[in-house]
Amino acid sequence: MTYEKLNVERLGKVALVTLNDPSTLNAFGNDVANNLVDAFAQIASGEIPARAVVLTGEGRGFCSGANLSGPGIASAGPRDAGERLGTLVNPFMRSLRDFPMPIVTAVNGPAAGVGASLALMGDMILAGESAYFLQAFRRIGLVPDGGSTFLLARSLGKARAMELTLLGEKLPAAKALEWGLINRVVPDATLVDEAVKLAAELADGPASLAIIRKLVWKGLEAAHDEALDAERWGQKEAGDTEDNREGVAAFKEKRPAVFQGR
Repeated sequence: MTYEKLNVERLGKVALVTLNDPSTLNAFGNDVANNLVDAFAQIASGEIPARAVVLTGEGRGFCSGANLSGPGIASAGPRDAGERLGTLVNPFMRSLRDFPMPIVTAVNGPAAGVGASLALMGDMILAGESAYFLQAFRRIGLVPDGGSTFLLARSLGKARAMELTLLGEKLPAAKALEWGLINRVVPDATLVDEAVKLAAELADGPASLAIIRKLVWKGLEAAHDEALDAERWGQKEAGDTEDNREGVAAFKEKRPAVFQGR
């Protein structure tokens, strides 16, 4: 599948999805968003075969946020600045939350505005040493979107979430790691290679990884009783997989398990 502002490459069991509009630092316009929606749907359905995904950006930036030169962004008079969220951005973010396989985001350079939200949707988040996260909405008189208020508050707590969103200051990769917002910081030159390596490890894992990520998302907002019930459901689903049977057999036979993702 060929996209105007997106590259999709299969590397073994990993789909490498690269935002490809470097002249705008991969700004999140409708064209880029629609390309992403289609590509992730193709991967989820198996039309693009993969068992894990890496999402990154071409050039000097991961994603600079909404494309402010897009139609309607700076129009005069009344407008619904949240319309695109309801029709495009939010449905896509929900699809990433419910995605059937692990997602690794490889953050190069700036991840700003909705680009930061996109980066934080990774199950594993790797950042290059020069990367940074920016909640730039206050600069244009808007509010954070793409789910960033949810993700930041739950990852960092109220004080740091407020600091990032109210002040709109850059959060460098090293500080993001120190605060527990991301998983790893690696040299810029090896970022994509490290992300693909990690995704390949996840791709070789059991089918239960898809269930685990659903349970963690549920756990972000569930009461304890709900989390226990969700785990009971998840364990039943995982126990019905071939990978579970292979894992038990490998344990008994004292050999490495070979998972097939089913």
